[in-house]
Order: sequence, then C-alpha cells, then structure tokens
Amino acid sequence: MSRIKVLVVDDSAVVRQVVTNLLNADPDIEVIAAAADPILAIAKMNVQWPDVVVLDIEMPRMDGITFLKKIMAEHPTPVVICSTLAEAGTQTAMAALAAGAVTIITKPKMGLKQFLEDDSEDIISAVKAAAKANMKSVRATVKNTADVIMPAADKHSAMIQTTERVVALGTSTGGTQALEVVLTALPRVTPGIVIVQHMPEKFTAAFAERLNSLCQIEVREAQNNDRVINSRALIAPGGKHMLLRRTGAQYYVEVMDGPLVNRHRPSVDVLFRSVAKCAGANALGVIMTGMGDDGAAGLAEMRNAGARTVAQDEASCVVYGMPKEAVKRGGVEKTVPLGAIAREIMQQMSGVMVR
Repeated sequence: MSRIKVLVVDDSAVVRQVVTNLLNADPDIEVIAAAADPILAIAKMNVQWPDVVVLDIEMPRMDGITFLKKIMAEHPTPVVICSTLAEAGTQTAMAALAAGAVTIITKPKMGLKQFLEDDSEDIISAVKAAAKANMKSVRATVKNTADVIMPAADKHSAMIQTTERVVALGTSTGGTQALEVVLTALPRVTPGIVIVQHMPEKFTAAFAERLNSLCQIEVREAQNNDRVINSRALIAPGGKHMLLRRTGAQYYVEVMDGPLVNRHRPSVDVLFRSVAKCAGANALGVIMTGMGDDGAAGLAEMRNAGARTVAQDEASCVVYGMPKEAVKRGGVEKTVPLGAIAREIMQQMSGVMVR
C-alpha cells in the first residue's frame, strides 16, 4: 500500500518540525509538505494534493477555519485540526467539526513540544483514521449565486451611453501580483476602476496602500459611497461585497455585508452583475488569474449588457480557473496575456495607448 500523504499547516516552525518528524517515523505515513499559513499551503496543494491535512487554526493571512471551509467546498479532504484554540466543547471546536474536520487534537498552551512527542501515537492514529474517512459524504455548503445580493440586469437597467467609463477587474489566486503588473502600467489618467480580489479581511487596506505607493493612479480600499472617478481604483474590502451604483451620470460603490456568493465575500460575480446593471455598454470587464468560477457568470452578464470583456490568458495565469470558466460560458470577448491588460484597458475605454 502507498503511504498516507500528509500536509502540515501551522505557523509555528517548532510544531511543523516536530509533527513532520513524528509522522515520518511511521512507515505508513509521509509528510509531503509543510506550510506556515494557508496561502502557502494552497501553492503546495496545487503541486501535490495530500491525503490528509493537519491544520492549525490561528495563523497569519488566513485562519484555519476559513481554510478548512475552502478545502471542503473545492476539494473535500480529511482534515485533522491541531490547535490550542480547539478545546473540547468550545465554539471553535464546534465550528471546526461543523465545517468538516474529521477530528480534533487540542494542543496545550505550555509544553507544546513535549506534548507532541509524548502523544505521537495519538496523532499518528488520528491521521490514519482520517485517511479512511469517506469524504464523499461531506455535504458542500450551498453555493449562492449573485441572486442573493441583487437581481440580474434587464435590458433597460443601464444608460445607453455616458461620458463616464468604468473598468471592473476580478481576480483571486495569483491576483495580488497580477494586479500590481496591471495597475502600475496604467498612466495617470484612466477610467474609474473597481476591483474584487479574493483576500482575507484586514489585508485589503494594506494591499491598497502598497499599490497606491507604486502607481500613478490613486488606489485605495473602498468605503461605502466612494465615488468611482477617473484615475482612481477602488478595491473591495475583505469580508464585504462591493457593488457599483449610479446616481444620474455619476457612479459610486456600495460596500455591504451579505451571504457568501460562490463561497466568496467579496464576490466577483456580485461586482460584475452590478456593473452590468448600472454601466452596461459603458464598462469593461476583466477577469484574471484565480481558482474556481467566481466572476464567470457575471462577466457573461456584462457582455450581454453591451460591455467589452477581456480575460487573462492561460500562459500568464497562476491558476487558469476563473478565466477558463468565463471563456466556457461565453463571457469573454478577447483573451490577452497579463502584460497586455493595461494597454487593453486604455485602448478599449479611451483609445489612449500605454507607453
């Protein structure tokens, strides 16, 4: 029999080392990778998918419960929670089990290294039991569409023509680097830009600040009722949906709570639908690198409303998931490499060439 392939995800280097060593000591188990946070873990899982994930809860960039839900939604895999926060009967432990964790190992707050070594047999047994779990029985959470936030656009929703133009960008895995390439290549004067980048709460503000320091245009985390104006890019806050709204000929954004859409908040589909509804043919939709299909339906709605639509090509994507789905659903008018997207924005929206 092949060995059980395990991924260890924990922000403590000591835990990663000790757990890796004790699991590798068993002839039936092989630790194929270890990661300090879920973002790094995703990259490793894209190379080789594990049979079992040993997962901490409190980590930088993405917490373990959020990552657990993402795994169960996209590729159900046995997960063993190993955390100081998951004491028996606590809300955290219940949340982990409800999200699909197979079992929980509670780490002590003190004497952690000794505990892991002393309880190695329990940890090995937990991993072996998890590997036998029937993940086909895991019910995926309901995958909402943008209907839970707003109805689809009709033929009369958007103005036929205005002097204001809007660019809507949607991206996920690999998008932070891709957005930097696009936004830093734009000239000082551009159409107003609205962006959804799948990113955990509290990270989008720092991300926007960094881009603002690098770009000729203004880049900032969106706040409710922010105007969408030339030379400004608004990034949806993590944990909130962002919608384009219109009053007269002026555009602004609504930042709101709401259920997950395509298992995301913010959702690209929500933004794109709102752009289709409010801007129609006055907009350009761009879908970029990312896992899953968020944005594919919304881009098709934008195209049906008269907007121009562009997708990043497969060769330049970190993950060719979202653009691929958008192409399959007929929402993509043109596919271009990452390095050409800024130029495409200016050509499509204003006829200005990027130098």
